[in-house]
This record gives sequence, structure tokens and C-alpha cells, in this order.
Amino acid sequence: MRRSYLFSAIIAAAFFVGSGITAVAQVGPMRGHVVLKQADGTTIKAANAQVDVYRIDLPGNYPTKTNKNGEFVYAGLPFVGTYIIAASMPNAAPAYVGNAKAGQDIDYELVLSPGDGHRLTADEAKKLAAGPSSRPTAAGGGATKGESAEEKAKREELEKKNAEITEKNKKIEESNKVVTEAFKAGNDALNAKNYDAAITQYDTGLAADPDQPALLTNKAAALKARGVGRFNAAVQSKDDAAKNSGLESAKADFKAAAEASTKAVELLKAEPAGTDPEAQKRQTANKYAAVSVRAEAMRLYVSKADPSQADAGIAAFQEYIAAETDPARKARAQLDLAQMLLDAGAGDKAFAEYQKILAEKPDDPDANLGAGLALFSTGEKAKYQDAANYLQKFVDKAPEDHKFKNDAKAILAELKNTENVVPEKTSTPRRGRKP
Repeated sequence: MRRSYLFSAIIAAAFFVGSGITAVAQVGPMRGHVVLKQADGTTIKAANAQVDVYRIDLPGNYPTKTNKNGEFVYAGLPFVGTYIIAASMPNAAPAYVGNAKAGQDIDYELVLSPGDGHRLTADEAKKLAAGPSSRPTAAGGGATKGESAEEKAKREELEKKNAEITEKNKKIEESNKVVTEAFKAGNDALNAKNYDAAITQYDTGLAADPDQPALLTNKAAALKARGVGRFNAAVQSKDDAAKNSGLESAKADFKAAAEASTKAVELLKAEPAGTDPEAQKRQTANKYAAVSVRAEAMRLYVSKADPSQADAGIAAFQEYIAAETDPARKARAQLDLAQMLLDAGAGDKAFAEYQKILAEKPDDPDANLGAGLALFSTGEKAKYQDAANYLQKFVDKAPEDHKFKNDAKAILAELKNTENVVPEKTSTPRRGRKP
């Protein structure tokens, strides 16, 4: 029987793959704490201190107060922004940290000293941050007349700690600049469909900070799109060497896209949960972007490169389907999951997914076609009757111009001629029997 030939003919008709591209804008958390240095050099937690986060690359002011432990947190600030964090409270001199970034796993520390309670304005903070030090010496700082040896040691330890923080912030500033510029340049290239340039830019940013979900998500999107282009060009090539080379390059891109998007999802899952509805909304949006890119990357990787990853593909799709709220996209994803398994040669697993769709929409043409092909693809004769029933129902329900209708009829003819299998008159598959 020409089962493999006919089945391959249907799959080949769907051989070309497509990809939609969107650069993902992301937000990230920013957190820190404020302490107040006492006259004796000791520090206490600065509860209810005023914290102002000023954005310096664009207008923006994000005020808040510290909690009883002197801590503050912003659950979602634009990832690409550059900020100054300023702290103040009554009877204290203000303190600040320059060139702060959202999305970094950093607990920014601000140390207040006794002073007049002045609150830095945005302009004042920007002028100070542009100076030689990213952290000012608070009023009254430095050695004090009559300072004891113990007080001196405490002061020097605090100054050493502040110097270390300043140096750390300087390194972070340099890294953040690279990441921000790479993110913007990569997105511009991605939206222009210049995928080589986009991937290069994202890699530059990831070299500076390899744990940036936004860079990883968008790199995965660029890799996926480049792989699609290479794959489609390869299958059309008349030169065998060029075709093989192109297919291998496409498969490498699909694999890299799956790996990058998987890492992005894992990083986002590890983020602390937002403490307010707005922050939770932003985190949900970031995770949705990552899981949707990963599902499509896994679809291509499993169906075109490595069928052994079918279970990982199932998990990726299940997570995306759970996150998807649009009914049409959710339904499309369910079909894509089943088709991925069918393309990967996992007929029984594909059939199980098509059955889920048919449980809700028993007359769905594509699900009936897929269920029939899934059973037929196993090559198990005991499943041919149900395969014929599903395929006949597809023929009955599908529009006349459906691109697979003639192929389904050809398979039905082969089943009849070689296996003496014809669709049951009701054209209703026997759902009680599991393959």
C-alpha cells in the first residue's frame, strides 16, 4: 500500500512555515533599602523615608515610601530606562544612587546622614549624578572631632561599604548601557526583518548580562524568523547541497530559538511576584510574550528538527494555551500542538490532542482530518477503520476548495482498494475505542 507516499504528500503540501514578528517591550522590578546613619556611626532602618525614582533618559517620576524595614520596591519600570534613586526624610541629608536600572537583581542601598530634611528635585538629582561620584557624601560626613576609635572604625567600614557599592554601581552602569543600546538596536533590526543584525545585537547585550528575559525572548523571535526563511529557501532549492545546508542552518536556528525562549520563561518564573495589581499585570504580559514565542519555537524545533523533543513541545504549548485568553488564538494553538506532533511522527500523541478539540467541536474539519491522519500514520491496521471514518467526516464537512480534500479522498481510496476498509455509513468515529 502507498500509505507513506500519500501521507507524505499531504504533509508536504503544508511544508512551508510562517512566522509573525513583534519586538517585545518589557518592564522589570527595582528594589532597595534606606538606612539612616546616627551620630555614633551606627545605622538604623529608615522607615517611611521618601524615595523618588527619576528617569533621566525620558521624563518620568516614580515616588514612593519605604516600609517599616526601610525597604522599597517598584514591581514594573520600563526595562530600557535609566534612573536616579533619591531618598530623603526629616532631619536628614538626602542621598541618591545614579544610573540605576530596572530588571537587575540588585538591592540598591541609600545611606542618609543627619541634615536639614531637604528632598532632592529631579534637576538637583540629575546634576549630582552627573558629577564625579554617583553617591554624595552626606552633610556631616567624614571624621568628627573627638571621634573614638570604635566610632572611627565604624565610619571607615561604612565608607568602605559605600565605596564598594559605588564601584559595583559603576560596573552595572556600564553593563546597563550595553544592554539598553543592544535591546533598542536589536528591536529596530527585528522590526525591519534584518534578522542577522538583530541576533548580533541581542548577543551583544546578552554578553554583558546573560540573564535578561527581554533580550532572550526577542532573540528567540529573530532566530525563529531567520530559521523560517532559511527553511523555505532550502525546500525550494534545486541544488541538493544548498538544500541540505539550508535545512541544517534552519534546524540550528529553531534549536537556538527554543533554548533562548525556554531560558527567558525560566527567568521570568523565578521573579518575585508583584505586590500590586498593576505590577502583576505587567509580569503576566512579560510571561505571556515569552511563553508564546517559546511555543512557536518549539513547534518548529520539534516538527522540523528534533522529534525526540515532542514532550517538551507539549509542555510549552500547554503553558502557552493556559496563558492565552483570546479564544481564536487558543483554538489555533491547540491545532498547532496536534499538528506539531503529527509532523513529528508521534501519531498516538497527535490523535490524543485532536480528540480534545473534537470533544468540543466534533464537526471541526481540520481536527477530523488530523485525527484521521494521526491514526493512519501509525501504520497499524487495527486503526484504519477509525482513520477512514475521521477522513470521511473531513471530506463531508470541509469546503470544496480545501487544499487537502483531494488528498484525503486518495487515502480513502487506497484504504478501500488495499485494505478493504471503507468509512462506516454514519461517518462517526467510534470514540469509545482508543488507539
